[in-house]
Amino acid sequence: MNRIGALALAGLIVVAFLSGCIGQKEEVPTIVIGSKPFNEQYILAHMIALLLEENGFKAEVKEGLGGTLVNYEALKRGQIHVYVEYTGTAYNNILKLDPPGKWDPDYVYEKSKEEMLKRDGVLTLVKLGFRDDYAIAVKKEFAEKNNLQKLSDLAPYAPEMTLGTDPEFATRPDGLPRIKEVYGFTFGEVKQMEPTLMYEAIKNGEVDAISAYTTDARVDLFGLKILEDDKGALPPYDAVILIKKEFADKYPEVVEVLKKLEGLIDTDTMRELNYQYDVEKKDAREIAREFLIEKGLLKG
Repeated sequence: MNRIGALALAGLIVVAFLSGCIGQKEEVPTIVIGSKPFNEQYILAHMIALLLEENGFKAEVKEGLGGTLVNYEALKRGQIHVYVEYTGTAYNNILKLDPPGKWDPDYVYEKSKEEMLKRDGVLTLVKLGFRDDYAIAVKKEFAEKNNLQKLSDLAPYAPEMTLGTDPEFATRPDGLPRIKEVYGFTFGEVKQMEPTLMYEAIKNGEVDAISAYTTDARVDLFGLKILEDDKGALPPYDAVILIKKEFADKYPEVVEVLKKLEGLIDTDTMRELNYQYDVEKKDAREIAREFLIEKGLLKG
């Protein structure tokens, strides 16, 4: 082969190599999933991880990474790629938007979705199908003795009561401050603690009321009564999966997998899954695995 022929062949090899490189997809990195420090967050984080792994991706769960702002900031900075948030929390605690005249779930969802994308490039990808609303709960005996049905009924008793809350509810604008603003009463003492300890505290008589979650099976298990939010102080909390738009655009195949969770879990189902974790003491990953198998999204 002469020199010209050799150069031509070398050129073709280089072009072929470059064409192959251009056509190759960039490998998806290990997808890191954040979670807040309570039952359903652990279960949902592992559910996301298992579904991704089933579809050929690597996933890592940061179980109990921290509260709302810890997870959200980690998502913005690329330290995690996905986590489950709640629309009311996004609207009030992250975006700090003014409360509307009426808490409409669709409005809260659309507005929080729009603002997170506009401000931070955070995409609301999947609406899981259930709401985990905050609610004030007391023991059923206490409610029956004092004829308590709704939050308004609590006004004469609250100044003498101790309220147990999770680490966020006592100070976040959509939590206890909002109840004070709308209903005009305050509790005599407020104790902040991890959610599991909060339920144990009311069971053991260490607090008189708690900021319960509507998906939590311990409300029924511990004989608690949810007081109706008759003045609409507390917003709706639809569970959604958040992801950075940049990451979603770069790896659309990840998005397609996560969309399989759209509308998959209703409130009763989430309460049952939480029951398995809190009462039956099952492992969060195993609960998630069994659920995905049942739904045909994971091989048994």
